[in-house]
Amino acid sequence: MKFRYTILYVNDVAATIDFYCRAFGVERKMIHESGDYGELSTGDTTLSFSSKTLMTQLGKNPGNVDPSTPIFEIAFETADVPTALKRAVDAGAILVQDVETMPWGQETSYVHDNNGFLVEICTPV
Repeated sequence: MKFRYTILYVNDVAATIDFYCRAFGVERKMIHESGDYGELSTGDTTLSFSSKTLMTQLGKNPGNVDPSTPIFEIAFETADVPTALKRAVDAGAILVQDVETMPWGQETSYVHDNNGFLVEICTPV
């Protein structure tokens, strides 16, 4: 088995892809012509987005993000957390936790993306 992708359900795929490109410096891999699905170039594991409308049409029942009670996080690794955090916030991310050094030496910070998903910006462990 190989972990290939994660798909997050969002209201606006194109706006989400644009936000991630601006906020985290990742590149758009593709957006389907329907606008209901898109992917980012994120290495071996793809970060994807699908519209809630499409998921509803496919018989799924997508829930809504509640930023006050996240159930997962996305993590982007960088050598320069302060600069990456500033870029994300300048692009519209909402600051959750400023840069902190963890007891094991890793620097971390957290933001909410344009959909309310929790995103960690961190140095390698």
